[in-house]
Amino acid sequence: MSTTNAVEENVRAATQVYLDALFFGDVERFRSIFHPQAQLYSATEGKLVNLNVDAYMDLVANRPSPHDKGNERQDEIVSISVGSPTTAHVRVKDVYLPKRFVDELTFVLLDGKWQIVSKVWHFDI
Repeated sequence: MSTTNAVEENVRAATQVYLDALFFGDVERFRSIFHPQAQLYSATEGKLVNLNVDAYMDLVANRPSPHDKGNERQDEIVSISVGSPTTAHVRVKDVYLPKRFVDELTFVLLDGKWQIVSKVWHFDI
């Protein structure tokens, strides 16, 4: 496997941790994939929403997960772009019904581990 393919597979595996955390509402799994200083943004409803990791973890911890709601799992990795040996961008689609999301995830490689440093999302109902 080439170095580029290996990096992409590592980013894909990190993205799967994110998708699993979303579906199961798993705060600890989220904390393992988000850098503690990550920021999350959306402008879907015409105003900028900006959350830090702790605010997002509070949101996740205080709502039922899609799994707990009995929702069918609907997520996919749309694209992975490795920009350099330490940066990558991933676009995913996922749901928290009735909302359908597109998430733009920016990863960095720190201490041998791919971590999300920013998430920008949009949703449709």
